[in-house]
Formats: sequence, C-alpha cells, structure tokens
Amino acid sequence: MKIEQGQVAVVTGAGSGIGQATAVLLASRGVVVALADINESGMAETARRIAKTGSHSSQHVVDVGNRKQMEAFARSVESAHQRVDIVINNAGIGILEDFVDNSLDEFQKVVDVNLWGVVYGAKLFLPLMRRQGSGHIVNISSLAGIISTPGMVSYGTTKYAVRGFSESLRIELAEYGIGVTSVHPGLIGTNILKVNRSADARLHERLIEWFDRWGRPPELVARKLVRGIERNRMRVLVTPETYVMDFAKRMVPATAERLSGFVLERIKLAGNPDYRADREKRRTAQRPDPAAANRQTGS
Repeated sequence: MKIEQGQVAVVTGAGSGIGQATAVLLASRGVVVALADINESGMAETARRIAKTGSHSSQHVVDVGNRKQMEAFARSVESAHQRVDIVINNAGIGILEDFVDNSLDEFQKVVDVNLWGVVYGAKLFLPLMRRQGSGHIVNISSLAGIISTPGMVSYGTTKYAVRGFSESLRIELAEYGIGVTSVHPGLIGTNILKVNRSADARLHERLIEWFDRWGRPPELVARKLVRGIERNRMRVLVTPETYVMDFAKRMVPATAERLSGFVLERIKLAGNPDYRADREKRRTAQRPDPAAANRQTGS
C-alpha cells in the first residue's frame, strides 16, 4: 500500500513510545492521524509534534479494552475524517508476575487491552476500509508473540493471540484489498514497564534499567512498521534478538524455550540475589495449612 498525503490513520496508544513515534512519522508523510490513548497529556504532546510536521490530528480519550468506548471512537473518527486508510492497533499493557500469583482479574485486564483492543480496532474500522476498497491494519505483537515469556504469561498469551489473529485475518481480507501486518518488537525503550505493575519491585527496577540501557528507540519500530505497510508484509521483525529467537524457535524450539527461561531467570537473580528464596517464601505463605484443613474437616 502506498502511503500518501491526505490519508487517515488511526493510532492507539498514541501518547508515548511506539504509538507516538508512528503517529509522528505518518504525519511527516502527510497523513492525518486520529490519536487514541487514556493518557491525555501524552496524547497532547503527540498532537503538538504532529502540528510541527504541518499535518493534522484529532485526539480521542479511549480505553481500547472497553467495547462501548471503541464503538464511540470509531463513530467519532468517521464523523471527523470520513475515511480510514491505516489502523495501528498499538495500545498494550503488561503485568510482571508468575501465573500462579496472577489474579484472574489482572489476567482479564491484560486480555481486554492487548487482545480485545486489537480485535475492536480491526472490526470497527473495517467497514470504512471495505467501502473504500483499500486499507491496512497493523497489530503490534511482540517478541513475546514468538517465544515464551515466563513471568508474564498473560502478556505472552495475548501477543501470541495477536499474531494468530493477524495472520488469519490477513488471508480473509486480501480479497477486499486490505492488508494486515503483525509487528514484533524486542527490547524497545518505551514506558510499558514503567507504567505497569510488577509483584517484585526489585525485579521491576532491574528490567527498567535493562530496557533503558539496551532498548532501541521506538522510532526504529515506526520506520520498519511503515515499510511493512508499503510492502504489505505479513510480519515485521524489528530488533536483532527478535530475528535470532524467531530462527531458533523454528529450528530448535525446545532449546529456544529453555534459553528464554534461562535469560529471564538470570535477569531476576541479577536484580535480586534472594529472588528464589523470596519467591518460595511468598508461595509458602499462600499455601493452605494442612493441620488447619484437617481440624476443619474433623480428620
């Protein structure tokens, strides 16, 4: 798909990171951008950057995991812009916590934003694209959509789902002239770790330091993403570790999975030498007392 001046793009999670970088890059190409985020101040900053490119934007405060808000967002965009050529489903959250400790409510929240937000974004803007006979949908997955993410099972579940959804949808929509691409960043310097919750404060700080030190700029993702739209790529791999793990997962899947677990374990231990002892202490505290259970049943 050729990106041209006057086209309209929808970008969720546009208040920072990949969403902000992508919105500004598209605007620099003459695209009008409909921004969506729950972070009003961040979104306003993105709008200011877009104004400097000479393009225009509209701002929409939206929780992408809320169906009614997304339906209202789609109506608002159609009313303001009359068309949509590109949809970037980027908004996402993560919770750094082992599955055994993760509550169902927390897991549900990650699914609502990371998966349902993508489904809503694709479904609700699709009628406009079909009417036009063209368009492109980009869904941000992750390295976690390629290789397992122990300690972030809810996040990894949704990112695998986004990849599968994107690849299936791509086949369906080809006959309508609509492309679909999934994007798989690796270590990118965004705010996702800083604004999301972790059960282990020291590990959280360690990972933030890790991403600050080694993370590539979100502008790299934006550039590769835009090129992926233009070339109608099925998948866009962004960083070296993503290429390496994608290759390893296909060639030696069991080894790749063990490597993923080993790397995360080393990060945990580097951030907290007492990590294993602390984890066992938390889990022991949550286990039922057999003696108390016997007393309750009269055993």
